Amino acid sequence: MPFGNELLRQDLASSIFEGLERLCAVPDGNSIVSAPAYPGIERIQAQFRGDAFEPHRHDTYALGVTIRGVQAFSYRGERRYSLPGQVIVLHPDEVHDGGAATDDGLVYRMLYLEPSMLAQCLETARIGLPFVNEPLVEDRRLAGLLLAALGELDSELDALFVDDFISRVASGLASHARLPQKSLGNIAWGQVKTARDYLEAHAMRGVRSEELERITGLDRFALSRHFRAAFATSPHRFLLMRRLQLAKALIGDGEPIAEVAAATGFADQSHLTRHFKKAFGMAPGAWSGMIGVARLSSQRR
Repeated sequence: MPFGNELLRQDLASSIFEGLERLCAVPDGNSIVSAPAYPGIERIQAQFRGDAFEPHRHDTYALGVTIRGVQAFSYRGERRYSLPGQVIVLHPDEVHDGGAATDDGLVYRMLYLEPSMLAQCLETARIGLPFVNEPLVEDRRLAGLLLAALGELDSELDALFVDDFISRVASGLASHARLPQKSLGNIAWGQVKTARDYLEAHAMRGVRSEELERITGLDRFALSRHFRAAFATSPHRFLLMRRLQLAKALIGDGEPIAEVAAATGFADQSHLTRHFKKAFGMAPGAWSGMIGVARLSSQRR
């Protein structure tokens, strides 16, 4: 594949990577380095050779920058290739896979952003979440903005930084949306936030539609429409993803997968594994192995 000349051009021309050389030092083989958690934001650096992720979908925006190599992924029926410096924009609930397109391997950084954070930012304007038609964007300013949050993965994010960051990300995504953002009209913001908080508080058990109807005053079908408009996913999937996020954190801490399944409300380990692969593109055991390698590397540094 004719990527070599383009890679060289990007590597030489892109000043947005200044200062990342030390931070991009990663061990051999497949690995994932996770940054300290911040509510609604997950940050990682990943290094892979070959195909890494099976088809899966998140309930978050996935916003990233390819650092080294060529990133290949299937998205909306096409095979895509991201070069160093290009911005990747994957929307919630969009199926995709991922891996390295060449034998040289791949390093990239990705930020997973809960749609609710953008929705809160856009609430006063009463407009919907931005939808960028193309998953690969040439935008040095947006790349630099993302790397401002992705540059120091060993540091926690500051709340004031996040407020400004979310506002600028919303503007950056909106500028690349082919169609103007649609007005949400009289969306039931108070009710969907109440439902969201309730689902988070009761994520480890089954929540019935009658419960959400009682606390929000909306029937289940109206609530589903408003919830999806505000948070880009359904109440059911939102609840499932909260369980899976907790499971991923526990697995990353070294807890046995069977015990994690029981602790996070799944019937058994196979039930957890099935949903984990659909959400994150790999089995829990594979995830645990890569996170372990990354942790050992961080300790050596």
